[in-house]
Amino acid sequence: MAEPRPFSLHVSDEALADLRQRLALTRLPDQTPGEPWAYGTEVGYMSELVRYWRDAFDWRREEAWLNAFPQFKVQLDDVDVHCLYVEGKGPNPRPLLLCHGWPGSVFEFLNFIPRLTDPARFGLDPSLSFTVVAPSLPGYGLSFAPGQKRFSVEEIADRLVEVMAAFGYGRFLVQGGDWGGFTAARMAYAHPDNVEGIHLNIMPLPRDGKTNQGSTPEEKAHFDHLGAWLKDGTGYQWIQGTKPQTLAFALTDSPAGLAAWIVEKFRSWSDCEGVIENAIPRDHMLANIALYWFTGAIGSSFWPYYTRMHSEWPVPPGGKVMRPTAYAEFPKEMVRPPRSLAEEMFADIRRWTVMPKGGHFAALEQPDLLVEDVRAFVSAL
Repeated sequence: MAEPRPFSLHVSDEALADLRQRLALTRLPDQTPGEPWAYGTEVGYMSELVRYWRDAFDWRREEAWLNAFPQFKVQLDDVDVHCLYVEGKGPNPRPLLLCHGWPGSVFEFLNFIPRLTDPARFGLDPSLSFTVVAPSLPGYGLSFAPGQKRFSVEEIADRLVEVMAAFGYGRFLVQGGDWGGFTAARMAYAHPDNVEGIHLNIMPLPRDGKTNQGSTPEEKAHFDHLGAWLKDGTGYQWIQGTKPQTLAFALTDSPAGLAAWIVEKFRSWSDCEGVIENAIPRDHMLANIALYWFTGAIGSSFWPYYTRMHSEWPVPPGGKVMRPTAYAEFPKEMVRPPRSLAEEMFADIRRWTVMPKGGHFAALEQPDLLVEDVRAFVSAL
């Protein structure tokens, strides 16, 4: 069995200098006539963000923040998986696997993890704490190396079971959003003996575009919304899911292009009322983007989209997730199916919470609400 090896991140001074030079040479497009942001990332915002990233953003501070958490690498047959591994403080910490998605990274979890591992510090009952394993998903960030194989959600789920075993956990809880939510569902379906329960902040149901279905007003409203989102909100999925290599050239060569591609998602998917920084601090967003830049992992990170478009859903048709499940529905999540549809795939939904605020990046936007819901779910298991 693989032995976790201690790890610390240090981006070279040469890589930082190269980034600043590239940012200084950014060539911006003109602004499309019409309402700002209506056709994608707004030029004025990007101009200011590029200047800030070049002249004011402190990568070393963000790097030190990450390195303040214990980190490891776990060498599997086909990928060296990077993980944060933080032991819980309390009488009986529960093992919890945290799974990010796209365009996320482990930077999403740096405010969230301490609330799970050291609840007394935040005024929470220390009798329930968690030992957290938070991997960079295989193919993402520090779990990427040039030339390595690409990973589907199914393969990611299998590898993360191995990662948990390397830390001594044969049975554990899983929390995830975006592809992390799909991975959690797949793990519960394919590895039920390993998964005690899953907590999701995305409901990973099939999105087949049949917008005239639904036997209740809630279902019909969902399919109407889904149809509109599939038409106007999924362009990124089609290019990432059909020609990921082509897009990777542009985003691997241009930090401004990479940022513009990701920034639009932070704005569209967060509960920010049109101003990203209302929901996500600028430095936190740039730390996430910079990790994609320094690791060169953006092309590899597209692969779950490609396999999703060319294979079955991670929980195949007719399949059921039988493990206990909780769902936190944040109001600005891109798609929010009703419970009646979720129960067709998830047989044991124990908790369904409609949140008062927050969006797709729940651990980053609303760590207190998310940790409260995770704790309530696990307390009742």
